[in-house]
Amino acid sequence: MNNAGFAPESGASYKEEISVCDFAPLRIGQAENAAAGTGLTVFICENGMRAGLDVRGGGPASRESWLLNPLMAAQLIHGIVLGGGSAFGLGAAGGVMKCLEERGIGFDVGVTKVPLVAQSDLFDLTVGDAFTRPDEAMGYEAARIALDEPNYRDGNFGAGCGASVGKLMGMERCMKTGIGSFALRIGELKIGAVAALNALGDVFDHKTGRQIAGLLSEDKKALCSTMEQMKKSTASRENKFAQNTTLAVVFTNAAFDKAQLCKIAGMAQDGYARSISPVHTSADGDSIYAVSLGSLRADMDLVGALAAEVVSEAIVRAALSAKSAYRLPSATELGFAAQNC
Repeated sequence: MNNAGFAPESGASYKEEISVCDFAPLRIGQAENAAAGTGLTVFICENGMRAGLDVRGGGPASRESWLLNPLMAAQLIHGIVLGGGSAFGLGAAGGVMKCLEERGIGFDVGVTKVPLVAQSDLFDLTVGDAFTRPDEAMGYEAARIALDEPNYRDGNFGAGCGASVGKLMGMERCMKTGIGSFALRIGELKIGAVAALNALGDVFDHKTGRQIAGLLSEDKKALCSTMEQMKKSTASRENKFAQNTTLAVVFTNAAFDKAQLCKIAGMAQDGYARSISPVHTSADGDSIYAVSLGSLRADMDLVGALAAEVVSEAIVRAALSAKSAYRLPSATELGFAAQNC
């Protein structure tokens, strides 16, 4: 065994896929309003977790993101919320905090315990009901579920409830996506990711390079290339159809501090670039959290490279696990190969 502490055992498979639910003490809860097309995915660690954040998109909607700056005093947070509703949904973290305070979870300030909860939201106001957004009640319920009966599933659930991609030409030509996950183990090292896929651009299978979701042709019988459509006019577009935003949480049982986790989150953004094009635009709020849950010694650069790998696969699964909804077709329903308009 090398000094990283995770060399594969003799005869063991080099990489083994595992469940994203196999990362105790992290607990994941989801709540959604399917009729309204919005929801939440909540990640909770009762004793706190070290976390970093990297934001590359030009239009993020977030709460308590500065807590994850390495210069800030807090070394642990207790919850992360990925949600819909754009900036309107940021109040959901208040419900998560209320639930955690009732359970005695948080930073002890003498008179009570203050849970530290960060949140990032995606834009899903153009599906379902634009005026129903994740709120404190939904946040409370998602946190309760995470603590009492974790219910994570890929597809049209939680933050992925109202997710869609390929929106350059408006909602009439976009596709339904959702939330996806992927995790692997190499010896003792475990790393996983959950991604809520809601991009302006198109989605590609990183293993084959094939487009699997995104901008539809006018007759909705084929996939178009968003980049090729953008190249047809070099003039500035004033409104690239509101905001979009792909959100992800990467988690590992390896031990890292906030500064290292911010770097790992930054490296994980390569997973976005492998599976989404264009990505990190002014109309996206693309953000990735990286979370350390254990004490295993591991190489930061290896974990960062693996983070990109699991994020990329989580994005693919977010596209392929989604079901058609809100008059938006999914990749599994259409099942066609990519072709340019």
